[in-house]
Amino acid sequence: MIRIGDFSKLSHVTVKALRLYDEMGLLKPVLVDTFTSYRYYEFSQLTRLYRILALKDLGLSLEEIGSVLENEVSVEHLRGMLALRQAEIRQRMREDEVRLERVANWLEHLKEERPMSVHAVVLKTVESFKVASMRGIVPQPPDQNILWDEVIAFMERHKARMAGAPFAIYHDPDFREKDWDIEVCQPVVEAVPSSDKVKVYDLPRVEKMACVVHHGPFATLPTAYDSLAAWIDQNGYRIVGPAREINLRLPDTMGDQNDPNTVNEVQFPVEKA
Repeated sequence: MIRIGDFSKLSHVTVKALRLYDEMGLLKPVLVDTFTSYRYYEFSQLTRLYRILALKDLGLSLEEIGSVLENEVSVEHLRGMLALRQAEIRQRMREDEVRLERVANWLEHLKEERPMSVHAVVLKTVESFKVASMRGIVPQPPDQNILWDEVIAFMERHKARMAGAPFAIYHDPDFREKDWDIEVCQPVVEAVPSSDKVKVYDLPRVEKMACVVHHGPFATLPTAYDSLAAWIDQNGYRIVGPAREINLRLPDTMGDQNDPNTVNEVQFPVEKA
């Protein structure tokens, strides 16, 4: 028999890990001295220890390893566990490849000694949520206030509770000089009956949303759209739905297009091209 310290050196597994395996019943010492509490192991236990390490290297949790070692899982179950780990690893590899592309684009950006954009783009998943909305054609984006007046009055009539920042969805696929197809939306806590003008529904989940936050007047928002469009193109994505414009901080005077303290988040649903 050998003491835990020597067993640790022999196996290149820390004493702390060996004690954890003991506590979890994965690898019990053959003897624990009643006076010194020293743990003692046999050389033959290296086989079981190395099996633990091999399964751990495959990504199985210690609880799953315990089940495997005690024959509590069938071969079919073990095959399923490993297939799941394989899928998870492949997904991480795909995510790392996308991240690697973004790093390469940043390196190219910095190689040309261009200043870092104030518009940092992130990808995120936007879950489904309930909105009270009104869609209509207005001459220009600032004219969407007539839509908001209807939604606000609707919210007040139904005593509907807000569940987030208001936003607009721009349904036109291309830039327009006039007659914009805009839907204004107010997230709500609970469902209320729709009216002839205001619709209450669940906005669908978006798996990949490219987003950028813009600090500054509404009049300067096109710079955020330009930055977002450039990032989408440079990183191999394509736009697959209408833009959302979230009003994180509204101007102090409603409709003011030049309030420097306004904050908006611009979003585009995207997928890999």
